[in-house]
Amino acid sequence: MYALSELKILNYLNGQNDDELFELADQVREKVFKNEVYLRAIVEFSNVCNKKCFYCGLRAPNSKINRYRLDLPTILEASETAALNGARTIVLQSGDDFSYSKEQIGELIKEIKNRHDVAVTLSIGDRDLDEYGYWFECGADRCLIKIETSNPELYKQIRDGEKFNERLNRIKSLHDMGYEIGSGIIVGLPDSDVESLLQDILFLTDLKLDMIAAGPFVPHPDTPFAEAVPGDLLLSYRVTALLRILNPESNIPATSALDSFDAKGREIGLSRGCNVIMPSVTPSAHRADYNIYPGKNSVAIDVSDSLSQAENTIRSLNLIPSSSKGFSKRNNNVQ
Repeated sequence: MYALSELKILNYLNGQNDDELFELADQVREKVFKNEVYLRAIVEFSNVCNKKCFYCGLRAPNSKINRYRLDLPTILEASETAALNGARTIVLQSGDDFSYSKEQIGELIKEIKNRHDVAVTLSIGDRDLDEYGYWFECGADRCLIKIETSNPELYKQIRDGEKFNERLNRIKSLHDMGYEIGSGIIVGLPDSDVESLLQDILFLTDLKLDMIAAGPFVPHPDTPFAEAVPGDLLLSYRVTALLRILNPESNIPATSALDSFDAKGREIGLSRGCNVIMPSVTPSAHRADYNIYPGKNSVAIDVSDSLSQAENTIRSLNLIPSSSKGFSKRNNNVQ
């Protein structure tokens, strides 16, 4: 791990030497991951959500969204197509939708793992810990549990009164179960500033996460933050570069939110320390309805094209789409 003082981090966040920062982040990525980039294929199987988060288009009070739920055969079909087209990790993602039983999610995990040599990541929110324990036994490998900010008061505000410590305890409990854990923040949330980003970076680093995500804030017109100022794209790149330097072995994705600001956003992210790209393989009929923020999944293409585009983005940088499952280098799992 590189040692950076808080003052040095603040100087980088304020843009005092972007060229140096991005070059160092890319050097660290290359040293740890060589020229490989991990592909994570995301199946967004439901946009139904019981949460009221102020920043998210899936929030329960949003009556303008076209809600959908995929049945199990459709989810399996999307996962299978992704695996057959080279994806070695399948991410099962949804809003906080409790209509899927513990047994149904378990059946999905077991079927995917039985059919294909892939890792399975869960990004399905605040389900009971005993359910997550059951899913781990079924073969799930990883969990994504975002915190969005390390400031408990801001967290309470943006997540409609929810408690930060409950989220943090969930992250720690899932790690103790044996899951690889991913978390992350939104860069540029209302009422945040550079000093709060410094604390976010230090907090995420202290968690020793297997995956860390940081994407720019994109205001959604059907949320309480509709009129908020968007996040800063360059600042978002600085955050992920600093996270790479401080967390050399963590997987850090070039998030889809980057493309909402710049068509080559994720491509640039991969040249500034990121080592993961996560294309959506949700069936095209529903992909645009997984509308967390404007611009996400705005182009309806089939699964194979989605993965092909991701691979082409990787190769355009003289990098290689990895054939490994991309387990965290913080642990001893077989790659």
